[in-house]
Amino acid sequence: MKFRNFKMIDYVVYGRGCFDQLDEIIAPHRKNDAPMIFLLDHFFQKNDAFKSRIPLRGNDMLIDADVAHEPKTSYVDELAQQIKSKYGSVSGVIGIGGGSAMDLAKAVSIMMTNPGKAQDYQGWDLVKQPSVYKAGIPTLSGTGAEVSRTTVLTGPTRKLGMNSDFTPFNQIVLDPELTKNAPVNQRFYTGMDCFIHCIESLKGTYINEFSRSYGEKAQELCEEVFLHKNEWNDESDEQLMMASYAGGMSIAYSQVGVAHAVSYGLGYLLGTKHGIGNCIVFNHLQEFYPEGVAAFHKMVEKNSIDIPAGITKGLTDEQFDTMINVSLGMAPLWENALGKDWQTIMTREKLRALYEKL
Repeated sequence: MKFRNFKMIDYVVYGRGCFDQLDEIIAPHRKNDAPMIFLLDHFFQKNDAFKSRIPLRGNDMLIDADVAHEPKTSYVDELAQQIKSKYGSVSGVIGIGGGSAMDLAKAVSIMMTNPGKAQDYQGWDLVKQPSVYKAGIPTLSGTGAEVSRTTVLTGPTRKLGMNSDFTPFNQIVLDPELTKNAPVNQRFYTGMDCFIHCIESLKGTYINEFSRSYGEKAQELCEEVFLHKNEWNDESDEQLMMASYAGGMSIAYSQVGVAHAVSYGLGYLLGTKHGIGNCIVFNHLQEFYPEGVAAFHKMVEKNSIDIPAGITKGLTDEQFDTMINVSLGMAPLWENALGKDWQTIMTREKLRALYEKL
């Protein structure tokens, strides 16, 4: 048996207020006049107080990244070309924001050193050249994007990340202070992304003690925050940030499952954002994850969250087929969820019936 040798994050700094160390953290990675590129989640576009804390030096460039929708490969290419045309080479790319902003930073950093288009690298281990230096700074907790070896990208034919040893960040900055003003619904959907991928990892066929140790802790923290606490406080931000980190680690050596595989189809066709898409799907997965779905329903009720319904109503056969094709293309996710004979269990007809429930 050959074991997979995973590339993880090089450096991690954690603590309330540690964002203010960013200048000294990235200073050793500056190369002559080559700038640092900061991709900032558009949520902060009008927040001048926060922007003033970003350590811009010399020709550094601050880009208000459009993450109203999940990153498209075409947007990655557009940003990479814009940066190359202006500067030629850069010292690094820093992503500040939710999962989409961090995925965008990872993808753009890869395209600074690899030829072709971003869509060429959607898949497993297709990236051949190390990226420029990159750092991730989450302002939402739950996606695990800060620690994962993938991105979430929508291409012309599929929704699939760049899964490679060159994808993980060189540095992450985990500052719970940055998440305290997150919108309540968004915080819930993103936190549930963490909870759901922990359930999928822990109940999957790929499970092992490496993944179990992180996944159980992350699930426990999510339930503490969303099920057992009566009000949100600073400790909640800290607990959810560490749940996100541990949850990302839990799938590093295992895999996600049914909810993610199905939500990728929604994201590709309808543009449904990752966190809310997972919630919409997981709401109907009692057959596969009965205990997890029961806990999820309790958290939805306790936090007074409305999960959208009827989003696939009125779709054509062709549109259903598109979602089904995208979803069934996620073979490792289905194998983790259902075993090596997954194709005999999750038929096109059964998947169509599941999509119709959404």
